[in-house]
Amino acid sequence: MEHHVYFWLKAEHKTEGARADFEKGLDLCVGIGTVSRGGWGRPAATAERPVTDKSWDYALYCSFDSLADHDAYQVDPDHDVFVADHKDRWERVLVMDAE
Repeated sequence: MEHHVYFWLKAEHKTEGARADFEKGLDLCVGIGTVSRGGWGRPAATAERPVTDKSWDYALYCSFDSLADHDAYQVDPDHDVFVADHKDRWERVLVMDAE
């Protein structure tokens, strides 16, 4: 299964230092043991098209071998640390999971 999370940061958290700290948190999530493959990124410099949304600041993407692995990820202590440390930084979060 695929787990995609899009983050819109609050304006005051778009500084170079705040972004570097947030990126360390994203690395922590990707490193959780039940993630079979993952990463994060910023909007790509692709051509503007009516169907493309580049309004977000960061995307986190994780692949799991099973729904059970995804569920374990959600309660992993490192996931909890990321949420606790960074939840005040984002204005909006959108999660899209696919099987």
